[in-house]
This record gives sequence, C-alpha cells and structure tokens, in this order.
Amino acid sequence: MKDYYYFLGISQEASEEDIKKAYRKLSLKYHPDKNDNDDFFADRFREIQEAYETLSDPARRHSYDQNLESHQRSFRYNVPPAIKTFSANKIHAKKGEEIIISWQTTNADVVKVLPFGLEKPYGERIFKITEFKDGKFQLLLHATNSLLHKTVVQGITITEVFENDSEKFKNTVEEMFKPQPRTRINKAGQPKIVMLLLGIMILAIAVYILVKNFS
Repeated sequence: MKDYYYFLGISQEASEEDIKKAYRKLSLKYHPDKNDNDDFFADRFREIQEAYETLSDPARRHSYDQNLESHQRSFRYNVPPAIKTFSANKIHAKKGEEIIISWQTTNADVVKVLPFGLEKPYGERIFKITEFKDGKFQLLLHATNSLLHKTVVQGITITEVFENDSEKFKNTVEEMFKPQPRTRINKAGQPKIVMLLLGIMILAIAVYILVKNFS
C-alpha cells in the first residue's frame, strides 16, 4: 500500500496547511516542465498529486487512514527488512547504453532505488546512463520497515567503458573543464583544470621563496 504521507514528507498528524505547503514545495521541484519532461520527475510528480488529492480531502483521508492502519497491523512489523536480490545485467557500460536492473526485498514497506526514487518491493527497471561521475554510476537500493525504523542498503557500481582511447581522452578533457560543485576550498565552483593550475602556481611560488631564502 502506498504511503502518501511518505510521498509528501509529512507525518500522519499533519494539518491541512502542512499538506498544502508540502505539496506546493514538491510540485514545484518535481514538475516535468521544469525537468525536461524526464520520466523520473513525471512519475514522482504523479505520486505527489495522487497523495495530495487523497490527503487534502477529509473524507478520502479518513478512509485512507483506516486502510493504512489496517495494512500496518497486518504487516510483519517485528521482522527486519531484507534485500534478497539486487543485480544489473552489466556492470561495465558505455554512455547511452541500456541497463536492466532487478531487485527483490522482503518485510519492507518503503523501497527506493536511487537515483530513481520510490519503487515496488520487487521489480525491474530499464534505463540508459546519460552521465557518469568520475567514470562511475552508482545505484543504491534502500529497503525500509517504517514500523521498525530499520533500513538496509545495497549498492551496484557501473563503470564507464570507452570505445577507444580518443573518446576516453575527450571525456577526461571535458571533465577537467567542467564546473565543479562548490566546496569550502573551491567556493566559486571552478573547473578542475583551474584548481590544478592554481595549485601549480602556489607550489612554484613556494619553491621560489624557499630558493631565494637559501641563496
């Protein structure tokens, strides 16, 4: 049974105003028009709408709460969640190549496959990797028993394969010139090449000062 409170990131005691605020915030974040009509965001947006339409209607919410409570009572709340299988048809792939992953969990009422989002306790998903990070693409399966507040996690790492050395060199160069996430050291989010050149300059200045002091 879908947990609409989980979809909206609110508690079961949330007020009508809390529900509206959560819906407004999430609908703006996941609206397909703002995310190039990506399938993941479209699916997530539909889940958010479905949750809001149910919880914002007092009669529908009351009926849903009763069904959710019954589901939780029948759920095996005293058994921790487990991941039986989590696999991919390949762990080495080229950019744009089709990947198939499958999974099966037990005793989990909330299941997520990152970076995609909420999924069924068992299933299969087909996707294409459009971007690798440092030559890798990370998949994480989260299986949660929300009544026990316990989660188990399992990961799959898919490494990038290049057709030839020139393509690998091209990707390396592109990565060097791509803006980086802002950090305490790299506050402006400068590309790796800029930080590398800056480091070389600082090292050269330090060597120059040392040589000058000892001459």
